[in-house]
Amino acid sequence: MQACHLAARDIACRRGDRVLFTGLSFSLKAGDALQVAGTNGIGKSSLLRILAGLMPPYAGALEREGQVGLLDEHAALDPGLPLGKALAFWQGMDGREDNGADRLGLANLMDVPVRYLSTGQIKRAAFARLLGQRAAIWLLDEPLNGLDKDAAALAEALAAEHCASGGICVIASHQPFALPGMARLDLADYAL
Repeated sequence: MQACHLAARDIACRRGDRVLFTGLSFSLKAGDALQVAGTNGIGKSSLLRILAGLMPPYAGALEREGQVGLLDEHAALDPGLPLGKALAFWQGMDGREDNGADRLGLANLMDVPVRYLSTGQIKRAAFARLLGQRAAIWLLDEPLNGLDKDAAALAEALAAEHCASGGICVIASHQPFALPGMARLDLADYAL
């Protein structure tokens, strides 16, 4: 695992004319996990986009060392392709042969077009894509949505393994997420 570090210093987030949160600070090192909690619309997804570098903070500074992998509601899989070809595209981009598709229970779905997959199957495929990236920093936005009990337990195990191998996980979720030693950040504490 590559060296990794993620820190926010007095981050503020503005969406339109509304400041969602301000003064948010934290620092994560290899092996750390953080759950971001809060009500709908408080800015959990926006914070993950800021941390990923997809959206600039309204104020404050971000320090990031290590490649970032974002798992959100957009799986970035071509809906017209069979799952195997959609994942193979990313395997070619990432230069990695094994993306964990077998472990994620996707082996029998490789010929099925992505558009016909269930929400849970697409979520598991998104995890396969994330595993293939070899990113040191995982940003997981509602990672358990659409997953059954066994798949949710596997997602939690994958996150735990990632942290145990020296990665960082930031998890925005309404659902309980079992990850030993995970810190919690409630965005309501930073809302205006």
